[in-house]
Amino acid sequence: MSKTPEYLPSEVEKLKSTPHDPPNHDARNEREPPDRNTIALPAHVAGSGTLDRLVDTARDYARAAASDNTLKAYARDWAHFARWCRMKGAEPLPPSPEMIGLYLADLASPSGKAPALSVSTIERRLSGLGWNYAQRGLTLDRKNRHIVTVLAGIKRKHARPPVQKEAIMAEDILAMVGTLPYDLRGLRDRAILLLGYAGGLRRSEIVSLDVHKDDTSDSGGWIEMFDKGALLTLNAKTGWREVEIGRGSKEQTCPVYALEQWLHFAKIDFGPIFVGTSRDGKRASETRLNDKHVARLIKRTVLDAGIRSELPEKERLALFSGHSLRAGLASSAEVDERYVQKQLGHATAEMTRRYQRRRDRFRVNLTKAAGL
Repeated sequence: MSKTPEYLPSEVEKLKSTPHDPPNHDARNEREPPDRNTIALPAHVAGSGTLDRLVDTARDYARAAASDNTLKAYARDWAHFARWCRMKGAEPLPPSPEMIGLYLADLASPSGKAPALSVSTIERRLSGLGWNYAQRGLTLDRKNRHIVTVLAGIKRKHARPPVQKEAIMAEDILAMVGTLPYDLRGLRDRAILLLGYAGGLRRSEIVSLDVHKDDTSDSGGWIEMFDKGALLTLNAKTGWREVEIGRGSKEQTCPVYALEQWLHFAKIDFGPIFVGTSRDGKRASETRLNDKHVARLIKRTVLDAGIRSELPEKERLALFSGHSLRAGLASSAEVDERYVQKQLGHATAEMTRRYQRRRDRFRVNLTKAAGL
């Protein structure tokens, strides 16, 4: 049986000694948009007005296959890899598993001043390269030994437990909404925090909500109001799902009441639910909020509420993010785990448990069950 070949030190040294910027290099591949010309008419079919419009429509659907943030990340991944290839005197096209294996090694243990990337970021970069090659009609064989063995070695040597964001618990969310004023902007931000917490929503899911179905083309879902609560229909990462948000025990902390107050005073009855406000904070605009607003809102109210005040401000800000709302619901809700799993839209209970910062890990004692 033949032994699987390994990278030779000379291969790495050869790359390191290659001039960084070869003359007359064509860097068009670095600037090339990832979906350029990927949807087009076959060469043997003559164009027409109808077919050209269908091509544009197909390209719009192709762009909608991934979120804007994902597409931007994939574009940055490709630009970085193309630049790296140019510095090594190589070409990014066609895909070379050997070069990509060396690229991954350089990301994990860079020779210059660039920081080493985490395993999860390296895997994300590899996914981005695979996607970019696919858009160009090429296939990256991720099972090739030059990629598989290097990535396995990186995971074995550098993998660390994931760094989890702090969960926002029930007492925390109450303190956070307590820092908000009762002007129009405060009503909106109160509804965002309470709805996001009670629904275990991602920040993108919060800002993508519309009042009705099909109000806007960029909608990510809509909401229906009932006497007992609100029903959210979301087009989420894992597909369509319904999220039920019941009314709270009192109006001051009820997410449904907070949403009703915002919609009433902002005079919103169509289109995006969460929009910007005028400079004086007295009128609602028609422009949908960016999901970054949710992250900034969480960080600001965490500071204002004095949560984890024993830590320096920089550390406190790093602890909390949009995911803190989902982790807070998973950790605070004293109900059967399957209900939390359904609310968060997780395919498995194990994924839900990753969000639970406080739970009885030894509720099921297999040691005693086994007779010991």
